[in-house]
This record gives sequence, structure tokens and C-alpha cells, in this order.
Amino acid sequence: MLSKLRLLRPPVSSGTRLISAWECKNYSDKKNSSEKNHRRKTTPPLIETESCNNSNPPKSSHSPETLNPVSETNNEWQNGSNNKPYFKNMSLIGGAVILAGSLYGIWNSDILKLKKDDSSIKEIKKAKKSRKLIQIPALSQSIPDNVQYLLIGGGTASFAAFRAIKSADPTARVLVISAEGYLPHMRPPLSKELWYGDDSEMAKSLNFHQWNGTTRSLFYEPDPFYTPIEELASAKNGGISLARGWKVESINVSEKKVKLNDGKEISYDKCLIATGSVPKTLKLYNDASQDVKDKFSVFRSIADFEDLMEELNHVKSIAIIGGGFLGSELAASLANKGKKNGVKIYQIFKENGNMGKVLPKYLSQWTTEKVRDEGVEVVTNTEVENCSLDNNGEKVNLVLNNGKNISVDHVIMAVGAKPNTELAADAGLEVDPNLDGYLVNAELQARTNLYVAGDCACFYDNQFGRRRVEHHDHAVISGRLAGENMAGAAKQYKHQPMFWSDIGPSVGYEAIGIVDSSLNTVGVFAKGNPKDTSLSTNKTDENTTINDTDTPAELESKNIFENNYNKGVVFYLKNDVVVGIVLWNLFNRMSIARQVLKSDRCYKDLNEVAKLFNIHGDSS
Repeated sequence: MLSKLRLLRPPVSSGTRLISAWECKNYSDKKNSSEKNHRRKTTPPLIETESCNNSNPPKSSHSPETLNPVSETNNEWQNGSNNKPYFKNMSLIGGAVILAGSLYGIWNSDILKLKKDDSSIKEIKKAKKSRKLIQIPALSQSIPDNVQYLLIGGGTASFAAFRAIKSADPTARVLVISAEGYLPHMRPPLSKELWYGDDSEMAKSLNFHQWNGTTRSLFYEPDPFYTPIEELASAKNGGISLARGWKVESINVSEKKVKLNDGKEISYDKCLIATGSVPKTLKLYNDASQDVKDKFSVFRSIADFEDLMEELNHVKSIAIIGGGFLGSELAASLANKGKKNGVKIYQIFKENGNMGKVLPKYLSQWTTEKVRDEGVEVVTNTEVENCSLDNNGEKVNLVLNNGKNISVDHVIMAVGAKPNTELAADAGLEVDPNLDGYLVNAELQARTNLYVAGDCACFYDNQFGRRRVEHHDHAVISGRLAGENMAGAAKQYKHQPMFWSDIGPSVGYEAIGIVDSSLNTVGVFAKGNPKDTSLSTNKTDENTTINDTDTPAELESKNIFENNYNKGVVFYLKNDVVVGIVLWNLFNRMSIARQVLKSDRCYKDLNEVAKLFNIHGDSS
């Protein structure tokens, strides 16, 4: 439309004049009523002929009098007879000029509006790039020179640690140094609960509805919970203080000191490293120009969430690269949120289906269909080979290895995370060469008086050997145990971490142990509708048992492609021993899964084991 309007830009002639908005109110009303999807109130035409509002047209060098000078009598006679067609033609010409002027006004106002919108978007993006991290306190002189307990990192593991320390040592003085500018908070709702619901203001305030309907904050404790950092050293009963926006640059293990990013040194008695992990990025992104990089983002922090929430108000398409936990959760969440704004969501990954590295193939493919039902265009078995700017830099063009291209406004990289071990080199701490993460002993110690917990810890699992886990439950329990040991408990870490994921309204699961799609699996699912109370509990013939070694013909005979997989349990086997369990849309059964896993035995009939989980019972 705009390209056509450019051809109708009329020159402002001497027979035209500027008009005010109130003179064209009727035109604007009519225009607004005929274009429901117009993004703004219609701006009136910028020009209009004098004949539009004056009964007597003005004289000009092109008036009839000048072209054909005659007597006044003859002129009156012509006005009464022969000039009628002439004035009729002039009226048509005037109307055309009015229309052209009106269209030009619309076109010009559209261009101005687009320029204004584009300018606003650029200002928002510029503000995001220049987001300044606020340091609290503003000067490092306010931070104590010596502390009893020093926690590096302000996430879940650190929070669990200082709660455990204060429980064991009520007068403890704890200093938390966090590179983030936020209070300690949980991360899972950032890709799940905060995107659902109609109250956008609640999401912006970082509050969300829990599964039981109650509302809670993303932050574990409010600001008044923490002791002002200037009062920590003198507080009678100790306290927990936060130094936000400050970063530990190095650790001197032998002298038990850390150095901040401004050079300040802090001595400690006991120290915990809980620096978590950082998002991975794609090589094509790393090699791209800054203009291209501006179209990409990762997703992990509150700042990432806030930026993406704002982005949804200005874009019409987003591509998510990655089919794992984060990529799948975000795809479903953004598709749900973007329905109102007409935002198209693409998800691109190299696996056969969503969660392809975790779920058996048939369940992964079924999950992919559920994600598509949410409105996501899922592109499987595909990788992004290259990218470039398109449409005058407004979009980024993704070149896929299947020969196709996808052009979007924004790209999110959800391709995994790596533990933040940047302190290891100077501190002389050992990092696992295969799993990454700080190597710790059974008590989560890396060195004497130096502990590690959460994502960045590579710990020893008594049942499964050396492991590193990036899940909320592990952060909570490892942080708690590290805190207890810092206060003198000397406990071993024997916990078997669990995790959960919610991908849209139809897919939710909890899992424990080694959950890897490369292992042999046996899945037992409830037939029919899970709400069908006519089903007798735990009868084997009411379940569908799927072994991932089944042939396509056997799978077809079991009608697995017609099965809804509403509820069930999947066993992961290594040397015929159950090493992992997924509870598919089954909840409040994790204690049973722990018992099955802990038995460390080979079961002859997993259908019998599945009966323990009462898969036809209530999942709430």
C-alpha cells in the first residue's frame, strides 16, 4: 500500500492550503471506521483545495478569466450555461486533488509513525545494550575487609548455603558477593510460570502463580531480610549481607583472600564458590558483526527475561535455536504469550524431536506434536549454518542446512550452558576435563575451607560415579550441605538430584537419575483418558508397554502413534539395571522413584514395578 501511495504525492500548488485537524474530523472518523487494524488514529490530509470549503474559488493565473478575457456580460452568460461542464470538470479535478492530498497525508503520517516506532525500538535496544549494572554498595570501602563466611554467587545454591549456615550458627556473619544486581532468586519460573496468565503487570513485578494457585515472588526473601552491609561487622547476632553488582576476580587459596573487580581484597574463614553456569553461544554468532549480534540473545537471567518481555511488544517473529529443556519450555511459553500480539515462534534443532537427548524417540516426537499444537513452527533435524541481516537490517536471515531460509526479527540461542569456572586458573583449582566444573570431594570441598555447590560443582555420586548436574534441586541440596559443612557438619553428599520440566499445558514431567535417550528404555503408559475413573487401578492390560527396541511393526501394533501418552513412567536401563526414571505427567511419586533407583537391581518385569506408581491414580 505504501509503495502505491508514494506515487500519489501531489505538489502543493497555489490553489491549495494547509488545513487543521478539526476541519477533517469527518474524514478521519470514516477512515478509522473502515480500517479496524490501523495502528493509530488517522492523521488528516495535509493539503486540500480552497474549493473544498469556499463557495467562490479564488482567481489564479490559470483561472478562466485569464485564459479567455471577455466582457463581464459574456462572462456571466458563460457561467450560466457553457461553463457548467467546465466547472464540473474542475470539481472532479479538485476532488482528485483532495483525495491525493488525503492519501499523501495518510502516507506521510504512516512514515512518520513508522520512523517514530523504529526510533523508539532502537532507543529501547540501545538502552538494553547500555544497561548499567548498579553496585550496592556503591563503593567497595563499605564492604568488610574480613568476613567469617564468604559466598561467591547470589543464586539458589548460595541462598540454600547461607540459610544452612545461620541455622547451624545463629550468630554467623555471612557476606554474599553477587555479580548480578538482583536479590537471590529462583530461575525455573523465568522460562515457565512467568509467561502464563493475563496479568502482565504481575509478571513484570516478578510474581507468578504456583501450581496450587498461590502467588509468590521470584525472590526468595525481600530486601529487609538482609543486613545492611555497613552493619554486618557490628551486628550483635551477625547477619547476611549482599554485595550486589560486584565481581570476584581471583582467589588466593593459601592466604584465604579474594580480590574484587576494583582491586579490593577480602579475607575469609570459610568460602563457597556458587557461580553457577553461563549460556553457550553459537559459532556463527561469535563470528558475526555487531549489527547481527544485536539480533541475538541468550536466556538465563532476570535481565534476559525483562528484555525478552519488551521485545515481544515490537517483533512479529522469533526463532529459538535449541531443542532441550530451555528451548522447548521457552518455545511453548512464548507461543502462548505471543498469540495476542501475533508473534510467530520458530524452534530449530538438530534432533528428531523436542527433548531428543532425554526422551525416547517416540515420546520425543509426541512431545514435538504437542509443541506444534501450541502454535510453534518446529523445524527438526536441522541446523543453522549461517546468518545475515535482511530487509535493510530489520530482520536476520537464518540459512539452514536443509537448503531453506528463515527470516525473523529476533533469535534466541538455547544451546546449553557451561559451568562458570573462570576463577579456577589463578586459584589453582582442578576442573574435570570431561564434565567441566570444579572437582570436589564427597563433602563438596575443593580445598580446605573452600567449598563448591550448584551447577559449577563436579561431585562424586556413590551410585553413578563422577557427575555434574544443572538443575534446581541439586542447587538447593548441594548448597544446603555445603553450608552445613562450612559450619562444621562434615557430611557426605549422597543426594540423588531430580529435575522437572513443563512444556505447555500438555507436557509435564519429573525425572531422577541418569536420563539419557541413548540408553535402553521401557515405558509403561496408561491407556485411554487419564480422567477416566472407570479404569481399575494397576491392571497390566490397561497399560501400554513400550520398549525402545521394538520394531516399527511392533510399535504400530501397539497403536503408539494413537496413544495420548497422558500419564506413565519410563525406566532407563544400563546393563538391565534401572538407572533413571521419568514420571510422565505423574506427580507426588518421587519418593517411590528414589526407592526403585536406590535398590540398584535388575527387575524381571517392569510392568510390575510400574504398578508401584499407580499411573491410573490421581496425579495431583
